[in-house]
This record gives sequence, structure tokens and C-alpha cells, in this order.
Amino acid sequence: MKRVSQVAGLRSAVQAFGGRVALVPTMGNLHQGHLALVKRAQEVAERVVVSVFVNPLQFDREEDLEAYPRTLEEDARLLEAEGVDLLFAPGVESIYPEGMEVHTRVEVPVVSENFCGASRPGHFVGVATIVCKLLNMVQPQVALFGRKDYQQLLVIRKMVADLALPVEIIGVPTVREADGLAMSSRNNYLDESERRRAPAIYRALLQTAERLRSGQRDFGNLEALAVKEIEEAGLKPDYFSIRRAADLGEPDEASQHLVILAAAFLGKTRLIDNLEVELPQ
Repeated sequence: MKRVSQVAGLRSAVQAFGGRVALVPTMGNLHQGHLALVKRAQEVAERVVVSVFVNPLQFDREEDLEAYPRTLEEDARLLEAEGVDLLFAPGVESIYPEGMEVHTRVEVPVVSENFCGASRPGHFVGVATIVCKLLNMVQPQVALFGRKDYQQLLVIRKMVADLALPVEIIGVPTVREADGLAMSSRNNYLDESERRRAPAIYRALLQTAERLRSGQRDFGNLEALAVKEIEEAGLKPDYFSIRRAADLGEPDEASQHLVILAAAFLGKTRLIDNLEVELPQ
């Protein structure tokens, strides 16, 4: 596995590849969810590039940025074992050479404004900006993202479509622990007691999906019931919402492809999850 930290070295290495190139953007601290993206990338492309960059522009709180786990050497070991072709691990100065304050930013309207966009002001501007930059730096034919960050996936899809970027975006299903908790680097912040309570979010998603499949369509009531169940498990809900999967718009009686979005605080840790639901016509 080749490892580079500068854009010039990255471009030179990718140009020498030949064949179809896939990009898996990450912030490191890799787990099986990230490795599932790598495995899928290897199925759809001849060469796989993984980026590891903790992007300060997408953090709304300085303490979260400072606390984010950085495990680059272990990440590199895992990626090499998976047969990744290239690891791009730039420093902040390579990505924002003149500083973030004067850097051009990419904003994706509407789809980025609610849910995590409302709870974390500026977050999706940071996400869209760094993903746009990475796509331009690597120029892959395909890029892969986890479906756990469902709103993020839609933001990236819209950005790519609106800016006519020549890349296919693939969403990869969420990888879960045995008890259903979605794998996330933020799970490392949970103490033993919090970790036992964390799967309550997924249980609420499953129960809500089952209620929808049984014919219940009072979306507000279903959301309120799920919030109560999450609170009773000892979590503090940020949001729990049933939306159209295509655009996160408000569903109606005729909506068939839905997504249930959830976020909740457990101690100081904010966890997110979602579940897509296909209803009968």
C-alpha cells in the first residue's frame, strides 16, 4: 500500500494506476463499518484510495475536534491488511493552505438544513467542502459512503448532481454490533453503562418501522411514541423523524419509501442512526 500526504503525490500515484478508481473518504479511527466500505469499493473498482483526514471545518465545537480519536498508524495497518492501494493522509495545511477562514465553501441548500444540519450549524458546509475537494483531488470514478449518515449521503448526492461532478456515489448499508448499535467511532466515548443503553435508538427505529408496516400512518404520534421510548431508556433525544427517503421531505399517506432518522445524546456523546422502510402500495 502506497501512503502519501501531499496532493501532488496523490495525483501522481492515481494517474499511474489505470483502471477504475474508488475513493473511500474517512476521518480515521477505523472500524468494521469503514472496512465494509473498502470491501464494497474493491467489488466496484480495480483500485481503492482511502483518505484519512479529521476535517476541522465540519466540527461545530472545538472540544469535539480536539477529542476526536486519531489512530493513523493502526488505521494504516488495517487498510494494508485489506489490500487498499493508496492511503491519503494529509495534514490540515495541505487541505486548507491559506487557512479555513478564507477558504471557498460548498453549501448544499434544503436537504442540509434540518436534523443534523440544525443541531450542528455549519457541519454540512464542512462535509460538502471537504468531499468536493477530495473528489477533485483524487478524481475517482466512484466514491463510497455509509448509509448510517443518511442525511450526509443525500447532501453529497445532491452536491455531486448540482456541480455535475463525474463520479458515482454508492451508499453502503450500516454495519451493526451484535446488539444492533450502529458502528461509529463515537461509540468509543461511551462508558460501560452508556454502552448497554445505546441500542435503545435502534430498537425504537425497528419498532417504528413495524408500526408503519402494520398500517399506522399518524407520523407525529409514532415519532412521539419513539421519543418517549428512547427517553425511558435513559437517552436524551435530539430528533426522531419519519421522512421521505428520496429528499427528507414530509411524507403523506401515499409515501412508500421512507426513512426514519434518529439522534440522541447519551452522556456527552451524540449518536445517530436511521432505518429505511419500504411500505406496500
